[in-house]
Amino acid sequence: MLITFHSKASANITMFGEVAQQLIHMMGFCENIPGIIDVDDVPQALDNLQKALAVTQQQEASQEASSEDTSDPWEDEEPRISMLTRARPLLEMLESAIAEECTVMWESDS
Repeated sequence: MLITFHSKASANITMFGEVAQQLIHMMGFCENIPGIIDVDDVPQALDNLQKALAVTQQQEASQEASSEDTSDPWEDEEPRISMLTRARPLLEMLESAIAEECTVMWESDS
């Protein structure tokens, strides 16, 4: 499943459903699809997301450090994409929505 975020303040953003639902939850909203963040709630959603991402970043760093101790250096692993990297387009959308006083919506593309 894919989820697309929409805002008049920026281009649409499409993400895999699981990642998008985690980010929606981090913003402080239930993962119902479709969903909307009202203009007045966008700043709080951005703040919630930034705080949750800071915690997630610390957890990812500690997991990475512990896996380096036990991993085989010759083993080919897929590069991990951090949640912060995945969230960056949504962070930018929220910032633009605040600046232009727009709502942010999401819906399923499936």
